[in-house]
Amino acid sequence: QDKEKLEICKLNDPPSAETVKDMIKYARNVIEEFRRAKHYKYILCLTLTPLIELLEICELSLDKMGAVFEDSNVYMLHMMYQAMGVCLYVQDWEGALCYGQKIIRPYSKHYPSYSLNVASMWLKLGRLYMALKNRTAGIKALKRAIAIMEVAHGKDHPYISEIKKELEDH
Repeated sequence: QDKEKLEICKLNDPPSAETVKDMIKYARNVIEEFRRAKHYKYILCLTLTPLIELLEICELSLDKMGAVFEDSNVYMLHMMYQAMGVCLYVQDWEGALCYGQKIIRPYSKHYPSYSLNVASMWLKLGRLYMALKNRTAGIKALKRAIAIMEVAHGKDHPYISEIKKELEDH
């Protein structure tokens, strides 16, 4: 799966090996920079301005990496996941949903069928859909999360009961 995880854009004039190598180096650096910035800003204070700056780091790096990498590339996915997290924190439900929708298909491809990472993403999407009053999509996403969790945790796990109750309440 390494080829899929490191997929580059399909262009008429594909990027050179050197360009791809440089972009991987850039991606690794920006991920590390984001981690440092996130840690530093969270320690100082969680005000809106530093969080917006973190989102800008994500968006700028996604734009730059997107010229070479496909959305399914692990470096792109990492930054989209970080951007989604910032959107969730600042309660930008539409932004978080947009990133989650881009993430779920590659996650489903990269991770095993019953991965809790995939279940967690379906759970987040389900809750976002519900918050945005898209009940049909929310129920569908939550049911997908439950299906995976039932295999991973067992049908009687308290967390699954909690999600099922959440479904009943909507």
